[in-house]
Amino acid sequence: MEQLQTKSWRSSLAVTAVFSIIFAVAIISCNKKSDSVKTELGKDSANKSGAMASAERGKYLVTIVGCNDCHTPWTMGEHGPGPDMARMLSGHPAEMKLPPPPKPMGPWMVSAAATQTAWAGPWGVSYTANLTPDSATGIGKWDETTFMLAIRNGKHIGTGRDILPPMPWPAFKQMTDEDLKSVYAFLRTIPAIHNQVPDPIINMPPPGAPMADAPKK
Repeated sequence: MEQLQTKSWRSSLAVTAVFSIIFAVAIISCNKKSDSVKTELGKDSANKSGAMASAERGKYLVTIVGCNDCHTPWTMGEHGPGPDMARMLSGHPAEMKLPPPPKPMGPWMVSAAATQTAWAGPWGVSYTANLTPDSATGIGKWDETTFMLAIRNGKHIGTGRDILPPMPWPAFKQMTDEDLKSVYAFLRTIPAIHNQVPDPIINMPPPGAPMADAPKK
């Protein structure tokens, strides 16, 4: 009888041990899965936080370098002229048809539209671009590399025609890659505005021609 009880006790211990091992393995497996999920969620959260931080820095850069001074149409407000932020960075208004600009003369070589979105000078007439993420009329189809090449090279769409005055791309190209990527990230977050900016009018002076007549003494 005692032997049977001993065997039964040992069997119970063995079964208990097996179940304990199975339970421990299950707990470890669940913990690993939980840690894996937490890690992936953490990476996703970090990526989103990084993107938001980049866009916020881009907003700061766009503000301090004065992009709205030319790429946002100006209008008259209660405190005088200023950028119309309802059309933020949408470029020269398509509906604003301009007459031929004054002929550049003497030391006064540049003229600008009241909206500050169209500029004329010896190079011709330039209209500020639509920088919103509209895919048809803005830079919605531009990827990050195209945007960076445009600033680095001073070329429209990165490899096209020269970017015309008064766009100060020689200064902006001094930005770091991180700066330019941040600006691009911010521009992807602003409202897309459908606004087809006119093509520029480019004057091609003869080779070696002076930009203006020297002032008479």
